[in-house]
Amino acid sequence: MKKLKVNGQAVEVDADESTPLLWVLREQLGLTGTKYGCGVAQCGACTVHVSGRSVRSCAVQLSAVADGDEIVTIEGLSKDSRHPVQLAWAELDIPQCGYCQPGMIMAVAGMLNHNPDPSDEDIDLEITNICRCGTLARVRKGIHLAKTKTSAGEPA
Repeated sequence: MKKLKVNGQAVEVDADESTPLLWVLREQLGLTGTKYGCGVAQCGACTVHVSGRSVRSCAVQLSAVADGDEIVTIEGLSKDSRHPVQLAWAELDIPQCGYCQPGMIMAVAGMLNHNPDPSDEDIDLEITNICRCGTLARVRKGIHLAKTKTSAGEPA
């Protein structure tokens, strides 16, 4: 049994240590907001935060997550969808199909946690998630808008 803290809740999971974190979240914990995209850490649809850093959960084995590590999924980013990134996404109507957006939002929120005022160059270097619908220009606008937003008790 592995003890994790997921979206603020202590949970125990019984899975093989080689199981990707993505499948533990989706299959064992029912947190299906984290999406499967490519399975090789290229697309970013599965991005979550582990101890404050953005990771592509399809490439993180359960064995790499320490007991008590704080894992945050899109379901735990905000209790009321008032995270600055979520507010910016809604205001600019960024998603098209929406499949990649939970991972995109998590990647952007992670970037803003350690770089609250990223330049376009910073964005290009850090936000490498793939959007097949081509909303990347709106994503960039959303990132710049999210930098200006705040929400009660939740950092950008």
